[in-house]
Amino acid sequence: MGIFTRFRDIISSNINAMLDRAEDPEKLIKLMIHEMEDTLIEIKASCAAAMAGSKKVKRQLDDANLRIKYWEEKAPLAVSKGRDDLAREALIEKRKQMEIAAALEQELSEHNSLITEYHDDIRQLEEKLEGAREKQRMLIQRHIHANKKRRAQEDIRRINSVETILKFDELENRIERMEAEADLVNFGSRPSLQDELEGLSVNDEIEEELKSLKSALIKRD
Repeated sequence: MGIFTRFRDIISSNINAMLDRAEDPEKLIKLMIHEMEDTLIEIKASCAAAMAGSKKVKRQLDDANLRIKYWEEKAPLAVSKGRDDLAREALIEKRKQMEIAAALEQELSEHNSLITEYHDDIRQLEEKLEGAREKQRMLIQRHIHANKKRRAQEDIRRINSVETILKFDELENRIERMEAEADLVNFGSRPSLQDELEGLSVNDEIEEELKSLKSALIKRD
């Protein structure tokens, strides 16, 4: 496929539509960008060659114009010296150089038109390439987000799985057993000296209260 055929295909292509139909959009956009970059390099190389050719033609045109001026000045000189034959030859050479200059001007114009077209093609292709790169960046971001979302959903499914719930239940039962074992550490052990002394005080208070109740009943009888 020629460079200009590829260029026309790329410029006229609808990237979004192509990606929508593609089985692997990321792979397709990568190939498209590669194709655009290669085509851009070729167009720039062709443009550089046209510019070099234009400079060469311009030098040849400048040289032809100098020769025209040269023979244009020599013809009157020959006439003034009575050498009509030399004047005639000078005018003939002048006419030849004018024809050469006219052809060179036409060639230079064609080169400049081609260079302008190349510049326009380069601009269009660079815009298309920039759009493709932006599309690639968006696809990569979507791929990253999709992977993160998939992993999150997998984590949620793992958390909600029966196995995970059973593990939580097992952990809760272990904690409850540990709490119960901690409560049993002091169960059935002898009270401390402070507890026994406080108990004696309470017993004395109860005995005194009991005596008071008995005395009140006897007095009532």
